[in-house]
Amino acid sequence: MNKLLIAALVGALSTTMLAAPSAFAQASSTTATKAKPKSKRPAPARRLIKRKPNPSKEAKVDPILDGSVKWSCADGESFMLKGDMKRDQIVTVHWAEKNYNLPRESTTTGADRFHDAASGMDLVVIPSKAMLFSDKDSSRLADECKTAEMTQGAPAPTQSNELIKNPNN
Repeated sequence: MNKLLIAALVGALSTTMLAAPSAFAQASSTTATKAKPKSKRPAPARRLIKRKPNPSKEAKVDPILDGSVKWSCADGESFMLKGDMKRDQIVTVHWAEKNYNLPRESTTTGADRFHDAASGMDLVVIPSKAMLFSDKDSSRLADECKTAEMTQGAPAPTQSNELIKNPNN
């Protein structure tokens, strides 16, 4: 008789234990169905993946090219310029840890303009100063930029100055 009682008790517990989780699952799926429509695919498991820093994907820092000239600007800004604006068709501007190769563009005003549409960098030089713009966000990055010679009174080293001196060219 004890054996029958134990068997009945074990059977009843087993049935209760098996039924309880399915009833719980049914109740929670009903709640979840009301809040969210069922999708055909199961929801992906969300895991937080911490990745180690990858030096090759970190911000690239370009070296300042040898022979570059410093242009000091208002608000403590500055950039380095490599190239001869009187004759070169491309100059390199080092700005914000990057080098930008800027091709010469012709202007109707006589100012020297070096502009790269891909990067959005735009350098405009007039006899008294240079200005650096960004086409990407239509901002002036640096203004009132001058070389050390220009702060002493010399004009900017540009083609426009050569044209002013030699109007017959």
